[in-house]
Amino acid sequence: MLLTLSKRPRRNRKSPAVRSLVQETTLTANDLIAPFFIIEGAQRRESIEAMPGIDRLSTDLLIKEAELLHAQGVPAIALFPVIDPSLKDEEGSEAWNPNSLIVRAIELLKKEIPSLCIIGDLALDPFTSHGHDGIVNSAGEILNDTTIEALIKQATSYAQAGCDIVAPSDMMDGRIGAIRKTLDDQGFGQTAILSYTAKYASAFYGPFRNALKTSLAFGDKKTYQMDPANSREAVRELLLDEEEGADMVMVKPALPYLDVIVKLKTKTSLPVGAYQVSGEYAMIMAAHEKGYLDAQSTLFESLISIKRAGADFIFTYATSQILGLLN
Repeated sequence: MLLTLSKRPRRNRKSPAVRSLVQETTLTANDLIAPFFIIEGAQRRESIEAMPGIDRLSTDLLIKEAELLHAQGVPAIALFPVIDPSLKDEEGSEAWNPNSLIVRAIELLKKEIPSLCIIGDLALDPFTSHGHDGIVNSAGEILNDTTIEALIKQATSYAQAGCDIVAPSDMMDGRIGAIRKTLDDQGFGQTAILSYTAKYASAFYGPFRNALKTSLAFGDKKTYQMDPANSREAVRELLLDEEEGADMVMVKPALPYLDVIVKLKTKTSLPVGAYQVSGEYAMIMAAHEKGYLDAQSTLFESLISIKRAGADFIFTYATSQILGLLN
């Protein structure tokens, strides 16, 4: 029996050409930012057990991989330093060392690949002996304003090295305005600020901490990172960051917070990014290793959903894996 239907949505799905013609959301290499974990030395590559396919790289190997990604259309990378425990202290002072690993990496990248956008994460947790994103007092309280003073020094150090975008991920109140004013006063008015506007106190960060070889000596991060139960609070953070001079904003993690991406997108004209975090990546890779999922197609589907929700750019560890699909 043939039904008499004038409206058949399946006509728009009948072939790859037709599906491509009517596709509402597209994902390209231009949408992606590749995070890298960097280590001291030369010709060094360390696998990260919790993140299959991702390695810690010495700067020389980082440049080779960054060149390859950039040649395929990836516009930006983000840097996360893995430093020796001997360099860590209570204040995280290595964060603003003018000769630190990350400063040297930024300088070399800008020399070797000048057209590549370099994003420097601003936070103290890779550098503190206690693993928190801020400076702590004797009572175990994260000191907001004292931490901002440290972040200002870190941002200035990265800007001097040639970093294109500094990305405060610490979630201290008022840090965007303070960093913006200092950068402008010191002649770095063209250094952009990408705010981790809605960074949630998430269980999805576990593999990242393994990659950085960092852990908390006490407590948790719930007094400064956001409650996963809240979304209106993200709008409040957005409005404050916008007022303080953020050039772009971000939601982290991504897939569990698609509703927050949508909400921020409707409230601002600033670019809105998302971070597909280590736990999101690791879950898919673990399922792939078990034979439960195909990693490449599942990663692509998750990224297209993040883009569909409104993300203008996406930080993802899957960048190199899905470039073949995109290109």
